[in-house]
Amino acid sequence: MNRKPGLFLTFSTLSFTIWAAVILLMMISQAESYDPLDPFGNITIKWDVISWTPDGYVALVTMNNFQMYRHIMSPGWTLSWGWAKKEVIWSMVGAQTTEQGDCSKFKGNVPHCCKKNPTVVDLLPGVPYNQQIANCCKGGVVASWGQDPSSAVSSFQVSVGLAGTTNKTVKLPTNFTLLGPGPGYTCGPAKIVPSTVYLTPDRRRKTQALMTWNVTCTYSQVLVSKNPRCCVSFSSFYNDSITPCPTCSCGCQNKKDCIMGDSNKLKNVGINTPRKDNAPLLQCTHHMCPIRVHWHVKINYREYWRVKVAVTNFNYRMNYTQWTLVAQHPNLNNVTQVFSFDYKPLVPYQSINDTAMFYGMKFYNDLLMEAGPYGNVQTEILLKKDKDIFTLKQGWAFPRKIYFNGDECQLPPPDTYPILPNSAHKNLIFSFSILEGFILLLFLVIV
Repeated sequence: MNRKPGLFLTFSTLSFTIWAAVILLMMISQAESYDPLDPFGNITIKWDVISWTPDGYVALVTMNNFQMYRHIMSPGWTLSWGWAKKEVIWSMVGAQTTEQGDCSKFKGNVPHCCKKNPTVVDLLPGVPYNQQIANCCKGGVVASWGQDPSSAVSSFQVSVGLAGTTNKTVKLPTNFTLLGPGPGYTCGPAKIVPSTVYLTPDRRRKTQALMTWNVTCTYSQVLVSKNPRCCVSFSSFYNDSITPCPTCSCGCQNKKDCIMGDSNKLKNVGINTPRKDNAPLLQCTHHMCPIRVHWHVKINYREYWRVKVAVTNFNYRMNYTQWTLVAQHPNLNNVTQVFSFDYKPLVPYQSINDTAMFYGMKFYNDLLMEAGPYGNVQTEILLKKDKDIFTLKQGWAFPRKIYFNGDECQLPPPDTYPILPNSAHKNLIFSFSILEGFILLLFLVIV
């Protein structure tokens, strides 16, 4: 039978188009999860089988947050997966499932969870010691790797039944989902890796897990919200105007439910209590963002310049614990001093040092309170000038990117940045020269 050339060509073209669309979607998905300021950041969930049981195994599950500036804040992480066979969870230490499921077919010993797709949460601090293991029981709060590596881990132990009892008969769980605490993470399939090696407490003997598999989860801001969740405003000492956050920077969908800063409703009992759905209660602003970062170019010295940064919370239902602020600017490669914040340079690409992470000092300002008189934190940054690149012209003194808690903030349009008046740069340097000369003359007169 003869084929019609036109029909065959049409079918081939259609097949090519479908495959091209699939590949394009995969590339877009990967691009959304890629963070250029933290290219290797992810959360790795490691399962170590530490012993076999008559009908399954006992596994130590460790969640490592390798993200430099994105942490998991209260109410903490939620982890779920699907069993490959008919496995059950006999018991857990350091965590618990949110539902037991239907365990009616079991007589005598009843499993901790019989659901096909269990959902696990961390235990709260203060649980009895016999329910704890190392790195558990923090309410699901996990610090970022750049902020505190020792607190960037969470663990629990699970005893699995009706499962394989050897490396060849164990079936890996599937369809992992991580909420931290809301959406944003996408988890890949479990992959068998070389068994984890442990050192005994005296560090003289090595032991290893019987079997190990990893699950890698990456973050995408697009999965959280179609709009940014913070915005940036600018000002400077050389211009009286303030460049505000763009209107509706974070979307104005909460405009009808916002509350004025001087409203009597703020006196109501429970106004600051978070809701189960984490719905915000925002102060009415033109930008309608829960967080605003203000960057003010404060002083221009001869060899240094100073910036003031203020972070303001406009959400009456949210306290930000262990918050992080990331800024990208070419002069951050020469930070002389940071006041009232902790600071750490981020160098994802060894040849480029233009990104810095700032976070609150422990027990001082590492908690950003809810909207109101105490809902702000601020710092000043002293930077040494690079004479070859420093300028106050064309908005050079303002950051290229700002992130709060790992989410990129909405910057104002470049044409709205504070403008340097004509000949202002020369006058500024000249004025400082006059001031220095006057001080020197005064000193000589006194002496």
